[in-house]
Amino acid sequence: MSFSSRITVHLILSASVCAIGLLPVAAMAQTAPAASPADGSSGLTEIVVTAQRRTQNAQAVPVAIQTISSEAIDKAGYTAVTDLQYLTPGLQYDPTQGAAFQIRGVGTTSFDFSNAKSVNVVVDDVVMDGQRANGLIGMVDIGSVDVLMGPQGTLFGKNSTSGVIAVTTNRPRLGQTTFRGSASYGQNNDRILNATVNLPLGPIAALRVSAFDQGQDGFGRNVTLNRLVGSTHEYGGRVKLLVEPSDRFDLMVSGDYAHHWDSSVRTPVSGQPAAVTAILNSLGVHPGPKSADTADSQFGEIETEEWGASLRVHAKIGSNNLTSISAYRYTLYNNNTPADLTPIDKYAYIPYNYGHLYTEKVSQEIHLASPEGRLVTWLVGGFYNRLRATQTQLQWATLGAPVYTNGVPIKTLYALTGAIGKAGNTSLFRSTNETGALFGQIQLNPTRQLRIALGGRYTHDNNSQGLDYVNTDPVAVTGFSPSFIPTSAPPVYAFGRVKGDNFSFRISPQWQITPDIMLYGTYTTGYKPAGIAFVGNKYDPYLAETVKAWEFGLKSEWFNHRLRFNIDVFRSDFTNFQATILTKVPDGAGGTLLTSAIGNAGGLRSQGVEMSLAAKPTPSLSLSASAAYTDGYFTNYVYNTTTDYTNTRLPNSPDWAVTAAADYDHAITAKLRLRAHADYAWRSDYWTVVGQPSYSFVPAYALVNARASVITDNGQLEIGVYARNLFDTYFSTGWQLYGALGLLHYTSPNARRTVGGFVNVKF
Repeated sequence: MSFSSRITVHLILSASVCAIGLLPVAAMAQTAPAASPADGSSGLTEIVVTAQRRTQNAQAVPVAIQTISSEAIDKAGYTAVTDLQYLTPGLQYDPTQGAAFQIRGVGTTSFDFSNAKSVNVVVDDVVMDGQRANGLIGMVDIGSVDVLMGPQGTLFGKNSTSGVIAVTTNRPRLGQTTFRGSASYGQNNDRILNATVNLPLGPIAALRVSAFDQGQDGFGRNVTLNRLVGSTHEYGGRVKLLVEPSDRFDLMVSGDYAHHWDSSVRTPVSGQPAAVTAILNSLGVHPGPKSADTADSQFGEIETEEWGASLRVHAKIGSNNLTSISAYRYTLYNNNTPADLTPIDKYAYIPYNYGHLYTEKVSQEIHLASPEGRLVTWLVGGFYNRLRATQTQLQWATLGAPVYTNGVPIKTLYALTGAIGKAGNTSLFRSTNETGALFGQIQLNPTRQLRIALGGRYTHDNNSQGLDYVNTDPVAVTGFSPSFIPTSAPPVYAFGRVKGDNFSFRISPQWQITPDIMLYGTYTTGYKPAGIAFVGNKYDPYLAETVKAWEFGLKSEWFNHRLRFNIDVFRSDFTNFQATILTKVPDGAGGTLLTSAIGNAGGLRSQGVEMSLAAKPTPSLSLSASAAYTDGYFTNYVYNTTTDYTNTRLPNSPDWAVTAAADYDHAITAKLRLRAHADYAWRSDYWTVVGQPSYSFVPAYALVNARASVITDNGQLEIGVYARNLFDTYFSTGWQLYGALGLLHYTSPNARRTVGGFVNVKF
C-alpha cells in the first residue's frame, strides 16, 4: 500500500471514530454474556471458553487456561496483544530475534522464514502465522482472550508445541443498535481513541464496525536528529457482517486492517569502542542500562501493515454442527534499523540496514461436531494452510569507517547481504510453508462424574526456502554510488525443501468429584515441522521438534461460587527443540559478526506449577491472583560440538511470575457508582540470550496499574483517571551483543509511569 493510500485509510478510520462519537467506550462485552451462578447468588460469574471448539464453562475443560476478559484488558490500560504477558503468568514475549511469544518458558524466536511459531495466536479461529506479525494490532472490541498452556495440536489449526493464544472478537448482534467507545489522554502524548457500532440490517442480519487510533511518545532521544526514540502509533478497524436466516444456518464475513509504526530501536548500554563512547558523551548520550538515547544520523523505525478477510459458515446437519472457516491474510513488514550509534560522518558500522517483507496466507478449516450431553461426543475436521513469504534485506557496512569524510562519501561498502562471486548487493528470500492436517476428538461420558477425552491429529508439512541476490540502486538508499565488497561465500545449496509427517495425540480423563470440583490429567504430544535456514549465506536446515507433556490439575469453586481455586502441575520434554543462538559469520575485513542462527537442542525440559484464585467476598468487591513457577532448562544442548549449554536455564523464562487484581464497584448515590481497579504483575529475574546470563540479565521487576472512575447507574457514561506503571518501574525488554558496537538493548513504552484521564460512553 502506497503512502498516499495509507494516509487515506488513516483519515477514513479517524473519521469513522469521530462519526461514532468523540467520547467512545472500550468494548467490555464477553464472548457471551457472563452467566450468573446457577443458584442466582451474587458469586463469581461463569467464564465461557471455546478451548475444545465448543462453548463451555472453563471449569469443565481439562486444560490449563488463563482467560483474560476485555474488561480486564481495558482496566489495565494495555493496548497491544504483546502486553498480555503482564496479565498472564507463564506467558512471555521476546521482541528480539524475530519476536515471538513463549509459554511456560518455551518458544523459538528466529529470523528464519520457514520456522513455525511455538505459540500461535488464533483470532476468531484463524491462525495468525505471518512472520514478524502477531495478527492483532489494537485491542478494540475484544470479547475474551484464552491462553491455553502446553501443546495444543489436536484441535487448533496448526500444531502448537507450547500453547495457543485464542482471541475472540465480539459478534454482531441481531436486532440491536448500540454504540460503544472510549477516549483517553495522558502523559507523554499517550492517547487512545476507539469506537464500535452494531447495526441491525433487517431481522436476519447485523453489521458490527470498530475502529481505533492510538499512540504514545517515546522516552529516548535521537540527539542528532532531535527526535524521540520508542514512540508508537497504530490505527485500524474491523468489520463483521452476520447473516442468520434461521437457527440452523448462519454465516459471518469479517475483514480487518491495521497499521503499526514505532521507533523502538536498539540503543547502547556498554562495551562500545572508546572512540564511540567519547563521541556519544560529547553529544550528550551516556550509555547505560537505563538509557534509551542514541546519536545515529539515520532514524530507525519499523512499520507493519496487516489486513485480511474470512468467511465462517455454520450449519446444522441433523443434530450435528458443521463449521467452515476460510481465510486470506496479507502482512507487510518494513524495518529500517541502522546500527551506528553515532553520526555517520564520525563513525559508522552498519549504516544501511533495510528489510522489506510481505507474506500472503490462505487457510481452510472444516469440522463437524456432535451435540453435547450424550454418552459419546465427538468432533472431526480437516485443515489446510499455505503461507508464502518474500523478503529483501540489505545490510551495507563500513565496519567502523565514517561514511563521509570532509563531505566526501566513502568509495566502498561491505555488502553483508551479498555473496562472493555473485552479482547483487541485496539478499532475496522466498519461502513457502504448507500444512495439511486431519484432526479429531472423542469424549466418552460413561457416568455423570467420569469423562475421558481422546484426541488425535495427523499432519503433513511441506516447507521450502530459497536464497538469491538482487541489485538495489545504492543512490536511492545512500545518495551516492559506492562499489561493494561481499563478505561471505554463496550457499552451496541455494534452495531447500523439507517434508514431514506426524501423528500427535491427547489423552485426558477427568473426574467430577462434586458439581463444583473437578480433577483431570492430560498426556499430550506435539510437533513442529523441520525448516530451512540460511546463516551468513550458509545453507543450514534443522530438524522437526517434538514434545511429550503431562499435566494434572484441580478446578474448583467454593462457598456458593464466591471462591474459585485452580491449580495444575506440568512437565514437558522436548526433543530436537528448535533453539536460537548467536553465531559468528565473516565480516569481509578479516573479522566476524554475530548473527542469529537456529538449530536443534537435543533436549529441553519445562516443568512447574500454576495456580489461580478468584474471590468475591462482597457484591461490590472482586479479587483475583495467579502465579506460575517454571523450571525450564536444556537437558541436552551441545552447539557446534564446542559449546555445551546442557543444564543451562531457558532464555526469557523467569522462575516465578505473579499477577493480582482488585475491583471495587459500589453505588454512591441513586444514580452514580464508584469504580476502582488495581492490578499487579511481578516476574523474577531472567536472561534473554541462551547461555549468556552475564550480559543479558534482566532483574526482577513489578508493574502496578490503577484506575478510578464514576459511572452512571445505567452504564452509559463513565469518567475517570488511570495510572499505568504507577511506581515508575524501569525495565529492559531485550539485550543484544552487536559485534563491535558492544551491548545494546530495547526498551518498552510500559517502562515508565503514565497518568491520564478517560471517558467511556455506551448507548
